[in-house]
Amino acid sequence: MAPLSPSDVKQLHLADVTLPQGHPLEGETCPVYGHVVQHPQGIVVFDTGIGEGQPGIEALYKPVRRPLAEHLAALAIDPADVSLVIDSHLHFDHCGDNRLFRDSPIYAQRAEYAAAQEPAYTVREWVEFPGARYELLDGESQVLPGVTIIPTPGHTAGHHSAVLETSEGRVILAGQAAYSATEFADPEGTDPRLRKGSWDEDAYLASISRLHNLDPRGWSTSPTTRRCGEPSSHDERPLAERAAHHAVT
Repeated sequence: MAPLSPSDVKQLHLADVTLPQGHPLEGETCPVYGHVVQHPQGIVVFDTGIGEGQPGIEALYKPVRRPLAEHLAALAIDPADVSLVIDSHLHFDHCGDNRLFRDSPIYAQRAEYAAAQEPAYTVREWVEFPGARYELLDGESQVLPGVTIIPTPGHTAGHHSAVLETSEGRVILAGQAAYSATEFADPEGTDPRLRKGSWDEDAYLASISRLHNLDPRGWSTSPTTRRCGEPSSHDERPLAERAAHHAVT
């Protein structure tokens, strides 16, 4: 089997949201990202963005969507051909289009799935739907050769990230283990307000440290590879180029 290449990993700009009153970055625009991994043994989707049809989300966050289905079509991928989905966690902006993948396995930590049953944690109909098939994990798991899910609690109790072994080194899809590339690179040197609102700040910092210790060639965070509200445009370069640019040493 040919090794996974960094160019097989596609970052998808799935939405922009306006952060609401009471958020530390109130009024700023924040992008939401997901990823497609074109693995030799099957297509993997990492995070599915924001769904439609929920008035509370529309009113509070004013999402401007770039639908996942359109991204997949541009890559000539039918949702039925996706082998598995990895949700970094089950907040509304990471699981909203899970409904595209009826009968495909959706990987989540058992602690995260339990949290998603609580009132106001997420949009329940974006998590539970006819044909939903969750594979619940209690820790680390290799889901395909060279694709390993590792727990990275902090933002939520059951957050996890994906570690990809590629022909050019290790690439991490961090999810919301960090809020931005800047924070991932220097968590102690960035605005602490966001992580102080996380489920567990100490666990949050420990998870970032764990990811650094994996010595990745490249990494990507969601909701953003930059701090919310930064004026610079989204980096549209292939992940192979961004991996070299963002290499952690």
